[in-house]
Amino acid sequence: MNKRMWPSIRAVCLVVFLAWIGVSTAQGGEVRTLRGSVPLDGADNAPELTKWMPDSHPLPRAYLQQPPLVPHQIESYKIDLRQNKCLTCHSWGKAKETRATKISLTHFRNRFGSEMSDISPQRYFCTQCHVPQKDAPPLVENTFQPVDAVVQ
Repeated sequence: MNKRMWPSIRAVCLVVFLAWIGVSTAQGGEVRTLRGSVPLDGADNAPELTKWMPDSHPLPRAYLQQPPLVPHQIESYKIDLRQNKCLTCHSWGKAKETRATKISLTHFRNRFGSEMSDISPQRYFCTQCHVPQKDAPPLVENTFQPVDAVVQ
């Protein structure tokens, strides 16, 4: 193929693509979600996070390597570059005093596996893995069963 033909081929592909987008949206290319027509920003729609089990009992895990679930509300917890409310109870120095679960040793390893003297920056923002739970009906049908090794 001649190099001078590439700009025309690209232009034809672009026109076909744009026409295809126009046809798909004109035919009711409406995006559908599991939540239906409920808006994301509605304050009335936000689930209330309340205690599911007593603070002193860890929640069961559903699969191997699952981060532990948070058995208490964390709605007012502030986690940013300067402070982490979770560490007031779960740090190694405070865990025994507060009867909270200590942070895992894995949180002190960097991405290369080297041990650090403080929490790794990749593990500092707790809520990216650890989430609070509430005993609520599922939003969609779920037939998930935990691994036998976890249940035992």
